[in-house]
Parts: sequence; C-alpha cells; structure tokens
Amino acid sequence: MKPAQRRELKFSDFDEIVTDIHRLQENGYTSVGKWNLGQACSHLNDWMRYPMDGFPKPQFPFSFLLWGFRNTIGPSQLRKYIAAGAMPAGAPTDPRTVPPPDTSNDAEQVEKLCQTIERFKAFEGPLHTSLAFGPMDLQTGRQLQMMHAALHLSFLIPNDVTDANGATRQSSHPTQSA
Repeated sequence: MKPAQRRELKFSDFDEIVTDIHRLQENGYTSVGKWNLGQACSHLNDWMRYPMDGFPKPQFPFSFLLWGFRNTIGPSQLRKYIAAGAMPAGAPTDPRTVPPPDTSNDAEQVEKLCQTIERFKAFEGPLHTSLAFGPMDLQTGRQLQMMHAALHLSFLIPNDVTDANGATRQSSHPTQSA
C-alpha cells in the first residue's frame, strides 16, 4: 500500500487559508504528518502574530542558531523560498511554537487563527525583524505567511476531495473528525 501523500497547496490570499481550514474543520481530514488541525492552527497563529507583535526572545542554543542563520544565509533563503513559492518541510522551529499533542480543540484554534489572519490582512506595518530572515517588507511578510500556512496545511488531507472536474467525492483515507 502506498503511503499517504501531502497535498500540493499554494495560497494566493489569506481568504483561501480561511476557506481551507474551515473545510478541514467541517468535513474532517486525515493527517499524514505529526500534527492535527488544532496543532497546525496554533503554530501558524503564533508565527503570524510575531511579525506584528514582536518575536519572543529565543532560548539558547536556538538563539545562537537563529542569529547565525539570519546573519549568513537567512536573507538568501527567504529570497529562494519566495522565488519557489514554497517553504520546505522539516526545518527546525522554536520549540515554544510546537503545540503539545493534546492540542485537539480544532474549533478554538481555527477561530484564533482566523482572528489573527484578519488582523494580519489589515496590518499596515512595519513588521518586526524576523529572527531567521531579518527585516522584510509587508508584501514579503504576507507571502511568507501564506507559504508557511500552505506547508503545514498540506499535511492535512480533507475527507472530501475535489477532482479535476470540480466534483466532490469522499477521500479513501481513514477519517479523523474535526
């Protein structure tokens, strides 16, 4: 049996993210990664708030790694991600933004992320300097947020799948209720 694959996702605006997370919440999904919808939304919410509200001071040794990344290859990596329109899976993150396994209240986390998305859409800047990539303009910050959401939500496969003709069918994946 072939292992379940991630979805290919690219968001062109924040409303597409909201539509996708509500679809996952309402119709159920299968996780082919480590996190459920609540965990993914919690993580995305944290990283979307930080550029607006300020980043928490990272702990050692993560602070040292971020400083090195930001002051060497971070800005060029950001340009590479923007050019590709995607972020790679598997990069380390601040351990404080890794949601605990018991983050299973999808509805609460979806609502929090939707509220933060509305704030980010209305935000006029400037953004706080990224711990990994350095300073960035608002347009770049928005692109980064959409790529980050696409990365994490790509591991959640909706139970209702739309085929190439636009018809909706039930997924063959085992189900996980929202």
